Amino acid sequence: MPNLDIANSPSGLASTHDWMDGVHRKVEQWMAQPWLYRLALSNPLTRWFAQRRTRQIFDLMSGFVYSQVLLSCVRLKLFAQLQKAPATLEELASRCHMPEAALQRLLLSAVSLKLLERRSHQRYGLGPLGMPIAAHEGIRAMIEHNSLLYRDLAEPTTFLQDAWSGQMAAYWPYAHAATPQQAKEADAAHVDRYSALMAASQTFVLQEVLDTFPFGQYRCVLDVGAGKGRFMAELAGREKQLRLQLFDLPQVLALARHNHAALGLQAEVEYHPGSFFDDALPQGADLVTLIRVAHDHPDDQVRTIFQKIFDALPVGGTLLLAEPMAQEPLEAQAGDAYFHFYLLAMGAGRLRTPTELSRMLADTGFVHVELLPNAMPIHTRLLVARKPGC
Repeated sequence: MPNLDIANSPSGLASTHDWMDGVHRKVEQWMAQPWLYRLALSNPLTRWFAQRRTRQIFDLMSGFVYSQVLLSCVRLKLFAQLQKAPATLEELASRCHMPEAALQRLLLSAVSLKLLERRSHQRYGLGPLGMPIAAHEGIRAMIEHNSLLYRDLAEPTTFLQDAWSGQMAAYWPYAHAATPQQAKEADAAHVDRYSALMAASQTFVLQEVLDTFPFGQYRCVLDVGAGKGRFMAELAGREKQLRLQLFDLPQVLALARHNHAALGLQAEVEYHPGSFFDDALPQGADLVTLIRVAHDHPDDQVRTIFQKIFDALPVGGTLLLAEPMAQEPLEAQAGDAYFHFYLLAMGAGRLRTPTELSRMLADTGFVHVELLPNAMPIHTRLLVARKPGC
């Protein structure tokens, strides 16, 4: 596993970048010429390129409609119904209490998006993209939750001017609190709501973490920002020799205790209530995990969390950071757009690249920062950092 390069780009590359900028400007001017589009369509060798670009632009324009088709299928419980057995339009309209003409538009739209598919005898069944949605509660929970974001984005430029006045910000009160104390005092109803969503949507993240990182070489794990404790419950089932420590706000750890009791968790578990802004972390763990926490907070607060973890770890101890991360600037992907806007609507956090996080970890004192390869980076990416020896 190679160390992640956190060095700045050499200044000698500036002239090369200026030359490339000039090339890009020339290409942009050339591509904007109307005759080039007509030429591309008339030539069989280039027609595919023009068609592909047109479809991509159309998909960008239509994306909101696609998301509403998906949300409608979830709210009408079409995936759950069709998981049991295919059904006709008439049968589904009766179950959904929906006019057939309107529901038919939804079903045909869902077929075009591969959420559903046509079956024999004029029935509809699950499509290749509908099957995992039907099978996983966490996916359906996040689809429903995203309706808050869609409402906030109804007037996108207004949203950009005042992102924290919307419904998403109200859902995550701790993430946009003016002070750590305000986050600590989030009421129990809010805590239970967002903790439940985090737990429901964690399945794929936890699978990536547990399948990628070698927990067996450690003796005690501290999970900072533990939520309802699902990750620690899953870890205890795989690595029974581990001591487990959980750290989160008191009202959150109360939910974790209740969840672990319901699961009959037999591992050695310690619950440490507190705020990672105001309180020292417990000692004794040779591995600290920080899962889907850093991206919720602004840079100064993330540095505080890193420093608290560094201070709590013994010499040679390890930090495992797992969360969605942005692609490096020259590798940006469409999925980054979702996380950039979601985190802006949520609060003061942001999507960071592995290089940015690595720099912040190095500034705190961590060494040997590594980006671990994992099977599904869209769910999460993993950074490992170590506290240096004497």
